[in-house]
Amino acid sequence: MSVPADLRERARRLVSLAPGRVDHIPALRIAAGLAVPLAILLATDRVEWSMYASFGAFTGIYSRYEPTAQRFRRQSFIGLLLTACVGIGAVLASLGTPGGILGAGADAPAAVLAPGTLPWITMIVGALVAAFSAMEIARRGIRPGGALFPLFAVAAVASAPAAAPVQLAVLIAAGSAAWCVLLGLLGHYLGERHPGAGVAPPRERFAPGRLMRLGAGYFAAAVVAGAIGILSGLPFPYWAQIAAIVPLSAAGHGAQVERGVHRLIGTVLGIGVTAFLLSFPAQAWQLAVWVVLLQFLAELYVLRNYALALCFVTPLALLMVQMAHPQEAGPMLQARLGETAIGVGIGIVVVVIIAVAGRSAHRIRSTG
Repeated sequence: MSVPADLRERARRLVSLAPGRVDHIPALRIAAGLAVPLAILLATDRVEWSMYASFGAFTGIYSRYEPTAQRFRRQSFIGLLLTACVGIGAVLASLGTPGGILGAGADAPAAVLAPGTLPWITMIVGALVAAFSAMEIARRGIRPGGALFPLFAVAAVASAPAAAPVQLAVLIAAGSAAWCVLLGLLGHYLGERHPGAGVAPPRERFAPGRLMRLGAGYFAAAVVAGAIGILSGLPFPYWAQIAAIVPLSAAGHGAQVERGVHRLIGTVLGIGVTAFLLSFPAQAWQLAVWVVLLQFLAELYVLRNYALALCFVTPLALLMVQMAHPQEAGPMLQARLGETAIGVGIGIVVVVIIAVAGRSAHRIRSTG
């Protein structure tokens, strides 16, 4: 029995590399955007604040190969967005940590929120942030699309104990984001130029109705996956939310399903890499070196093979959380695998529902 050509092509993309550009230049810029804030926190013995700096540093991931002025505008918006997400997450964390609302270590009898309610509130807030971010990023034509990093910032910060007062967490994220915007301005002179020589690349236009449907899809996927993650008893339900929204960032229903499959396969391979790295005793500075190196490798390959990039993205995310809030490695890796499988499954179901609904609406319009 012959395999359809479309499936053969999708399988080929799973194991092949797309043509490269000057990927090492933006990869170095993005890695430097993360390395400097982490080095400052290590030098000041404040590694517990590294999560705030890391999420601010994700600003540098956006708008590669774009004209300098356009990159500045878009990265400035993303920097503000990610800083706000860190702030939202810090507020939620403070509500769930004894004394956290007044700052870490403050004398207070109890947390504002009962432990059982915080995961549900975080899940709903994260889903709302994902929907809003996806719509705004799509409306502005920013790449990469989707809402992975805003959702990750809110949920991960909210799920960890409050390590600093809210205003300090926001300041750290903002400083890290500003550093990345500065590096984005310098990127032009390092050779990261758009081939259009200052001409803005065309961007897809989203009608208001389409934007609302996009946001609804992100919200539904994040809520369903997050709820199942919480009910499953796994410790990090936001990983299911992230895995569920990732397929929605691709263009076209077939590419969305393919993105979900790549996410699952790449995560499995990345968990193996993480298990190897965590099998050795490591100090905070060693984890920081791995995080920066993994960030460089992820950005080197993310536009060429998404599954391969996840071999580096997965340990990057896990080591980043581990550095700020250490966890037992075995249960953490098992949870990552289980929650990713839940999220990818939900994401693909949402893609199929949207595709079927779209075809039905098209038939109704055609016959009407």
